[in-house]
Amino acid sequence: QVQLVESGGGLVQPGGSLRLSCAASGIFFRVNDMGWYRQASGKQRELVAAITRGDSTNYADSVKGRFTISRDNAKNTVYLQMNSLKPEDTAVYYCNAKIRVALGRESEYWGQGTQITVSS
Repeated sequence: QVQLVESGGGLVQPGGSLRLSCAASGIFFRVNDMGWYRQASGKQRELVAAITRGDSTNYADSVKGRFTISRDNAKNTVYLQMNSLKPEDTAVYYCNAKIRVALGRESEYWGQGTQITVSS
């Protein structure tokens, strides 16, 4: 069974920094695209940042220049470094990964979600 386990959320003051981690575990062939989404209270889930296995990245306009996504393929882990955090970044953050689980079959997985609250 494949799982994505997140860590690193919490409470931070405006202007502060946090780093999220998400590790894939279980039996699979390869982790392909990975990303981070967030869902604020009363809003739809939105893409924050995504990264391919070859390290091509994509960011939401609202986080460009403040957030950095990276990955370690040897550890099947994706990271999100968040700097200059704003109150509007407050949300539950979810890790997402597309994982090759069998020959010719890729499945999508989600982490359990971690709360980030930006407040003074």
